[in-house]
Order: sequence, then structure tokens, then C-alpha cells
Amino acid sequence: MKRYDLRHLHDDFYGRMEELINTGLQTNEVGIFLFEVGDFTSIQKSADRVKSLGHELMNSLKFNEVDWTIVVKKLDEETRKARIKSPVIQDIVEPESAEEKAQ
Repeated sequence: MKRYDLRHLHDDFYGRMEELINTGLQTNEVGIFLFEVGDFTSIQKSADRVKSLGHELMNSLKFNEVDWTIVVKKLDEETRKARIKSPVIQDIVEPESAEEKAQ
């Protein structure tokens, strides 16, 4: 298990979080990511980013008044590919517009 403090990046931590998951964690290892909340959109965006990568978001919780923590498990390549192909993940990666859904 590794802990990463991304608070110094403020709202620009998504790329660094992705890089740390891909290169800093071993398969089936858990990473704890601490980041600054801001206007709360970063919470959903970070969860969506983890899901779009095919990894497992194990927990998401408030750390203190201004910081948030997510716990991510890095999954093996085969499992990741299967998850990325799932319809639920596809909606996160490529959300359909209301017009496309109506057709």
C-alpha cells in the first residue's frame, strides 16, 4: 500500500494520479490518494477517472474540511480491459447526449 499526497496540485491532480496508478503501483496493490476538494467536482471527476482506467475505486471519503481521500486498487491488465469495455464504463468515458439516447 502506498500513500500519495496530491494536495499541492490543487485541482490539476488527475494526470499525476493516473501516472502514479500506472507506474507507482504494482498489480493488485492499493494506493491512497489525498487531494484538495475545492468545489467538490474533483470528487466525482477522480472517481470517473479511476473507473475509466478500469481500476477499482475501493473507497472515497472526506479527510478533513478541505481534503479528500480515495483508495484505489490497481487491477491486472485483463480485468482492466474487461471493465473498460463494460457499458457502465463506456457511459463515463463517452457520455451520450440526450439526443443520441432518444434516437
